[in-house]
Amino acid sequence: MAPGVAAAIAAFGPDVVVADQQTVAGALVAERLGVPFATSSTTSAELTDSMAGLPGVHSWLTGLLGELRRRIGDPAATHDPRFSPALTLAFTTPELTGPYTTPDTDLRFVGPALAARRTAAGDFPWQWLDLAPGTAAVLITLGTANTDAGGRFLAESVAAVRARTGQLRAVVCDPGGLLGTVPPGPDVLVRAQLPQVALLERMSAVVCHAGHNTVTEALWHGVPLVVAPIRDDQPVVAAQVVGAGAGVRVKFARAGRERIGAALDAVVTEPGYRDAARRVRDAFRAAGGESAAATHLEKLAAAAPVAGRPR
Repeated sequence: MAPGVAAAIAAFGPDVVVADQQTVAGALVAERLGVPFATSSTTSAELTDSMAGLPGVHSWLTGLLGELRRRIGDPAATHDPRFSPALTLAFTTPELTGPYTTPDTDLRFVGPALAARRTAAGDFPWQWLDLAPGTAAVLITLGTANTDAGGRFLAESVAAVRARTGQLRAVVCDPGGLLGTVPPGPDVLVRAQLPQVALLERMSAVVCHAGHNTVTEALWHGVPLVVAPIRDDQPVVAAQVVGAGAGVRVKFARAGRERIGAALDAVVTEPGYRDAARRVRDAFRAAGGESAAATHLEKLAAAAPVAGRPR
């Protein structure tokens, strides 16, 4: 990515570069060219000391970043390129992350950028949700990056819901068609695509893979979770959900209908989980989201040295 980033900076002449935390080329090229940069921390996984017990992995990662810096960054720089020394925007809050550690940076928790985010409802049959008033509705989804991996887990989740007919109903996102043709019934509705953010306004719980987007969207609505992390940052995010008291963790590869069902029973019927989810919701909404992030970026840009402009 480095040549393209360098060309874009040269062509646009920005006051500030905003670099996603996982795309370190943005940070390293900006530091080499002397342009201030801000880190956009779109997942909270880097805010925890998740590799404290893995010194070999930590050393390997540090070595990779050091070699990248020698090739495309400023070899004299010493800061962690995943955290801008000027500004790091964390799209979460401490109420979810729990205790956090970061290198030297101006860390700003702005919460999720969800206020204006709406997925088109399309042809979603909203009337299905009205067929059983008073029955808790559950969203079951494994996101968009796990389409081929979740057939067994989705099937066991559906079985857990159907074992609770009259108590639970579920909307299931199955973009890969792993469940086959499942006709709409009184307790399960399977769709390839869902208007997820709008749907969450009517859910009592979410069963998911602990992807950061799905977790923050659920908690933005005060909805507790059953999390079954698969890979990447998902185990860290799942631990944060449990630590916040806003959900129950199950094993993706092993959990069957009994374990998933028991976890659903807990988050739907025990008020502590919903209370914790609502505490996170309130913190998210108070943090300011995309508007707060823009304000911090404007302040950084205004302070950036630009030829011919008074400081």
